[in-house]
Amino acid sequence: MILVSSCLVGINCKYSGGNNFNQKVFDLVKEGKAIPVCAEQLGGLPTPRIASEIKYIDGKRCVINKSGEDVTENFERGANEILELAKKLDIKKAILQPRSPSCGKGEIYSGNFDKQLIDGNGVLADLLIKNGIEVIAADEI
Repeated sequence: MILVSSCLVGINCKYSGGNNFNQKVFDLVKEGKAIPVCAEQLGGLPTPRIASEIKYIDGKRCVINKSGEDVTENFERGANEILELAKKLDIKKAILQPRSPSCGKGEIYSGNFDKQLIDGNGVLADLLIKNGIEVIAADEI
């Protein structure tokens, strides 16, 4: 079984209320090989919601929305819920949405809302990787 970002299967859970439909990922779910999850919704954030980016403040990773509100707790709560599910189901792989503050792998937005990319992982991607789960960006499949 594979975890996949819900937005990739057409679920309107992006911050904007839209999705990032990916036919290959959708087919995995349809075939019963994957489970869609959204860390931001599981963390208690609404859809739509204010865009958020990761910013390092005094060396600490924070997730700040465009209004300046710290939503780190929501992102971490959702990521932890998904990690627990992955452990219970012995999941070893995840296909996640690139550049997202939750799901981004390898590069994320800068934290300045300037559309610039920097090296880094989203909160969920980072947690899964640290727990031995292979993370693949959807644009890599």
